[in-house]
Amino acid sequence: MMKTELLCLLVCSVALVSFGQAQETSQDILELVARNTEFATNLYRKIASTSDNNIVFSPLSISASLATMLWGSQGVTRDQILAGLSLATLRQSNQPERIPELFQGLQENLSQNGALQPDRATAFFVQQQLEVEKAFSDQAKKFFGADINKVDFSNVQASTTTINDYIRSRTGGNVKSVAENIDPKTQLMLISSIFFQAKWELPFNSSFTQEERFFVNKYKTVQVPMMFRVDRYYLAYDGSLKVGILKLPLQAKVAMLILLPDKDVDYTSIDEELTNERFLGWIKQLKKIKLEVQLPRIRLEESYAMSKVLPDLGFDNVFDNRAELTGFSKAAELKVSEVLHKAVIKADEEGTSVTASPATSVSEFSMLPRLTMNRPFLFLVYHEVTNSILFMGRVIDPTKS
Repeated sequence: MMKTELLCLLVCSVALVSFGQAQETSQDILELVARNTEFATNLYRKIASTSDNNIVFSPLSISASLATMLWGSQGVTRDQILAGLSLATLRQSNQPERIPELFQGLQENLSQNGALQPDRATAFFVQQQLEVEKAFSDQAKKFFGADINKVDFSNVQASTTTINDYIRSRTGGNVKSVAENIDPKTQLMLISSIFFQAKWELPFNSSFTQEERFFVNKYKTVQVPMMFRVDRYYLAYDGSLKVGILKLPLQAKVAMLILLPDKDVDYTSIDEELTNERFLGWIKQLKKIKLEVQLPRIRLEESYAMSKVLPDLGFDNVFDNRAELTGFSKAAELKVSEVLHKAVIKADEEGTSVTASPATSVSEFSMLPRLTMNRPFLFLVYHEVTNSILFMGRVIDPTKS
C-alpha cells in the first residue's frame, strides 16, 4: 500500500513538473512573438521611411533567417544580432540552443496539423572555397530548415542562375527570382523568400467584383478590380489615430488585419505608432458587425537588400571586416556580403469551398454600413493563436505588384 501511494505521488509530481515546464515554454514562445513584433514594427518603419511604394515582407521569415546566424557568430557581432532582433532578453549564456528551440517551437505552433505551410526558402550561399563548420550547418538545418549551398560567385551569371533556380524550386515556382547584380567578390549571402496565398474563410464572390476607383493620392487615381462581400466582420476604430481596423479571417487560424486611415489622414502617420502593445490593443477592441466590405484584388511582390536596412537597426559590423563569424567558418575576414528577402502575397476572391459566397446581388445590401479600401492602407497577416505577425505591408497602388 505504501509503495502504491509513493508511486502515485511520484507520478503526480512528475506530471506537475512537466505541466509547469510546458506552461513556461508556452510563455517563452509568446515572449518570442512579442520580440518578433517589436523587430517587425522597427523594420517596417525603416523600410517605409525610404520608399513611397507598396510594401510587403515577412518579419518572421527575416528574423528566423537572421537568428540562424546566432550559432555562427561571436562577441560583438552576436550581441548586435540579438539586439537588432530584440532578442537580448531571451538569451541565456548556459543554453545556446534556447533561442533556436523557441523559433522551432513557434514554427510548430504555426504549422500545427499542417494547416499553415506557405511556400518558402531559407538558405546560405557561400563561396566555393569556404569551409563551413559542420556544427553550424547541422544547427541551421535542424532548427531553421536552412540549407548551405556552395556557388562560384566569380561567375556572376552561373551563380545568379543557381540561386534563383534553388529559390524557384523551393517555393513551387511562386517566387521566380531573388538574386540579381551579384558582386563577384561575394563571400556569404543569406536569402529568405516566401509566397503566401490568402485563403479567406469568407471568400469573395467573383461575380460581384467590378472595376472601381482607387485614390493613390490627391493627384492620381487608378482603376482596380474591387471585390465585394457582405457578412459579419470584426471591426474597430482607433480615435487617437483616426484609423479603422478590419479583421478578415483566413484559413488555418490566420487573419488579415487592415488599417484604413480616414480620408483626411496621411497613412504615414500610423508608422510611428506601430507597436506590439498597439497591435494587441486593436485586436482586443474588435467587435462583430454586419458590414459591406470592398477590397481591391491584391498581388504584391517586393524584394529587399537588407544590407541597406539592417545597419540602422543595430546590425553594425556583420556586413564588414569586423564581423566575428568563427562559428560559421574559420576563414579570415569573413563577413556577410548580403541578406536578401523577397515576399509575394496574393489576395483574390479565392477561399474555402464550404463557405462560398451566396449569389446575391450587391444592391440588396445598400442599407448596411460599407467599408471600402479605395485609398492607401496598411495590413498585417497574423496567426490568431499566438498573435505572431507573418506578413506586414501597405498597399499604395494595387495596380503595381
